[in-house]
Amino acid sequence: MARRRNKHLGSSFDEFLQTEGLYEEVTALAWKRVLSWEVAEAMKKEGISKSEMAKRMGTSRSQLERLLDPKNPNILLETVQKAAAAVGKRLTIGLTDAPRAA
Repeated sequence: MARRRNKHLGSSFDEFLQTEGLYEEVTALAWKRVLSWEVAEAMKKEGISKSEMAKRMGTSRSQLERLLDPKNPNILLETVQKAAAAVGKRLTIGLTDAPRAA
């Protein structure tokens, strides 16, 4: 028996987001959520309060709250770097080749 192809399936979710013009926005927000989660987890592991973390970063508690808010995409790399250093980590960022459209 031949398999029927589902006409509602596309080739990938990434392609759908690109077609809708949402890929960059969604990807940036996903990265922000990951960074927020990683900082929060490192703080928990080290037993660092928000007040202590802000002090270590040399910033305000409200700035730290913005960093930890996964829905707030507006952060500076400098802020993330300070947060990483405050929990004994190093921020690494790199460029990789993007997949080419077929």
